[in-house]
Formats: sequence, C-alpha cells, structure tokens
Amino acid sequence: MVEKIVKDYLQSSLDIPVRLEEDDSLGKEYVLIEKTGSSSENHIASATLAIQSYSTSLFGAASLNERVKKVMENIIELDDICSCHLNSDYNYTDTGRKKYRYQAVFDIVHY
Repeated sequence: MVEKIVKDYLQSSLDIPVRLEEDDSLGKEYVLIEKTGSSSENHIASATLAIQSYSTSLFGAASLNERVKKVMENIIELDDICSCHLNSDYNYTDTGRKKYRYQAVFDIVHY
C-alpha cells in the first residue's frame, strides 16, 4: 500500500506526526496523507497522493509544505518507488474548521 510507504518515509524524515487519518492527539503541526486516485498498466501501479500540511499559521503551513516537497524529492531512494513527481501545491486552508493547511499533490509510480 503506497500510502503506508509514504507515511513511514515522511514520518522518519520529519519531526512531526504524519498520519493517514486525523485524530485529536496530533498537536498543532502535522501532515495528513490521502490517496485521491490510482491506476495500473502492465503490472506497474501509479497513485496520486494529496499530502496536507497543517500548522497554526499560514506561513507555518506553507513552510511545512516546502519541507514535505523537499523530502518527497528523495523518496525514489526506496525500492518500492519508481518515480515521484509534484503535480501541484497550493493553499488549502480549511475555512470551516479555521485550520491553516497547504496541499501538495504527487503522482507516484510504484511496485
């Protein structure tokens, strides 16, 4: 499951909680991972992952997003990951819950 691979990789590279779903114990700064799509061709799988960076300020969320993007540049070092490309990233503040967040969307090819 590519989400777990990415979660474990980010968790070992960042000094903040990285989760696949939100819970109350995450603190003020954390990262959530969500798979938004996937496909397979010739036994090679690909997935689109949205990685959401939460913080207490817009600047904090943007800074954390930059850290996530930098770390994700090197995920191809893992044996299970063939390629990883940043699709886009943007301010994705949750106005309903009044939480600052940025979202980076990655296209990942994996085994």
